[in-house]
Amino acid sequence: MAAGTRLAIVRHGEAHCNVEEVVGGHRGCRGLTERGVRQAEALARRLRRTGEFATASALYTSVLPRAVMTAEILSDALGLGTPVRTCSLCERHPGEADGLTWAQFEARYRRRSLPGDDPELPLSPGGESWAGFLDRAADALRRIAAAHPGELVVVAAHGGVIDASLIRFLSLPDHGAAVRLHPEHTSITEWHHTGGRWRLVRYADAAHLLEGEGLRASTPEWVQLEAAPAAPAQQV
Repeated sequence: MAAGTRLAIVRHGEAHCNVEEVVGGHRGCRGLTERGVRQAEALARRLRRTGEFATASALYTSVLPRAVMTAEILSDALGLGTPVRTCSLCERHPGEADGLTWAQFEARYRRRSLPGDDPELPLSPGGESWAGFLDRAADALRRIAAAHPGELVVVAAHGGVIDASLIRFLSLPDHGAAVRLHPEHTSITEWHHTGGRWRLVRYADAAHLLEGEGLRASTPEWVQLEAAPAAPAQQV
């Protein structure tokens, strides 16, 4: 991969599946909420004002409606026309659980599904494992960057794809099970390829969400959901 290649990954805006706590695969995704649209529009205004992506040569998106809508809002600000759609940038493929609420998922499969837990277990029958998803998403990002040597490429994708870039490009151990990542909606995570390695330029840059009231959503409960530490044994 050529030195100087830049890869900017934008998480989609807030989606109906996020608010309704639905497994948002190809069936479960219904696109952006009204706030999600406003978040993407705030980012588009920022990009026009700052010109920070003025040299972008390509815009890619997953095929899921929440990412496509985000990319389409950004495309005019970037001057890049119709985004290139590819399923390789989709969030983890859920399998038969697609469209269930997460409460229904836990009741049906008798388990939680936090990123990094049970990394080899498919999310549900017919779906991807966490480890398999990380490989697929990271490989997609590498291929896109390699196709645009020395250029800046913008990717509208998902929180899991951003997670995959950090876990795989930074070689985090245990499939990221020791960390809990949650980039904000429409935040920017940017990488620069030096010719031999990836350099993380910024992570979850969402400064544009400060420009309007109500653009930032509260941190979801699952991000903070961890097993309580065992109480220390009392000395006698």
